[in-house]
Amino acid sequence: MAKWGEGDPRWIVEERPDATNVNNWHWTEKNACQWSESKLKELLKGFKMENDDAACEITEVEKLEGEAVVNNRKGKLIFFYEWDIVLKWQGSMNDSDEEVTGKITIPNLSEENKVDEVDVSVTIDKNTDAGYRVKSFMISVGTLKIRGQLGKYIDTLREEFSKGMILPKKDGSGTINTKDSAVNNLSTGFNIKMQMNSVPKSSSNTAGCKIDVSTLSFSHAFQCTAKEFYNALTVIEMVQAFTQGPAKLEVKKGGKFELFGGNIHGDFIELVPEQKIVQRWRSKRWPEEHYSTVTMVIEQKDDHTSVKVTQSGVPQSDADGTKENWDRYYWEAMKRTFGFGSFIV
Repeated sequence: MAKWGEGDPRWIVEERPDATNVNNWHWTEKNACQWSESKLKELLKGFKMENDDAACEITEVEKLEGEAVVNNRKGKLIFFYEWDIVLKWQGSMNDSDEEVTGKITIPNLSEENKVDEVDVSVTIDKNTDAGYRVKSFMISVGTLKIRGQLGKYIDTLREEFSKGMILPKKDGSGTINTKDSAVNNLSTGFNIKMQMNSVPKSSSNTAGCKIDVSTLSFSHAFQCTAKEFYNALTVIEMVQAFTQGPAKLEVKKGGKFELFGGNIHGDFIELVPEQKIVQRWRSKRWPEEHYSTVTMVIEQKDDHTSVKVTQSGVPQSDADGTKENWDRYYWEAMKRTFGFGSFIV
């Protein structure tokens, strides 16, 4: 309890021009909805994506629903934002006169997801050869550029709505840097790099050592064509898009591949376009020179593509981790990046 005549400083109005929210103790809030709508439209409508192969442009913000608010509590800023966005786009390959149109759906732009985790789903209005080519460009190049624009929105939101939210104290302090620890999202998520789970090496790591192995078998259905799924694993730009990092890929029998910073590597045993991929596949953490065999059977259905995967020779100690990583770093990443909408069958 404060002494008589002093009072609790949390409730005393100090000699300041604003005479409110002393020491930033109370909860204050700013509505950022209208500003956000204008900023997102400014960043997205008319935005162009191009390289030596294709050129595309966002022509319309068809849907923009959600909210954004900024709160100050005890000198800390908390940002809440959640947006559901649908965009219209058009574009063409540089070697073709055919104009392709489609839509981009962004259902989960929120503080709960890092920018590179935001779903960006691309669709085309007409299924033509040129359409598929432009769609592949939009998936591999366009989605990364669009996430860049969304990142600009988030950075600007923090910059603009930090001003005046934390008031100066009696000693004159109170200015903040939006990049320091005073600026926090309600949910920051995990800062995890794209890498496969490690598995302890056995005491004997020489080639020919005997280890217990198991076989994994699972199936998925993807909302895409067999060609699109096959391309996602054999076209370097698409592989780099869903793995979110550099990759090495020699798409031929005996050709080598490296993904996730070299944590996963091997070579192709068999390639049948749109039907089958067989790989000699290993994790960097496995015993030296130990490889598994991954067989993917791709089957085009009427309304989806079915993929059956068998992986033999997986070290028993890493079977659960390997299965989990296929789900997380392959299937979910492909769903998030390309909008394949995978589900287990």
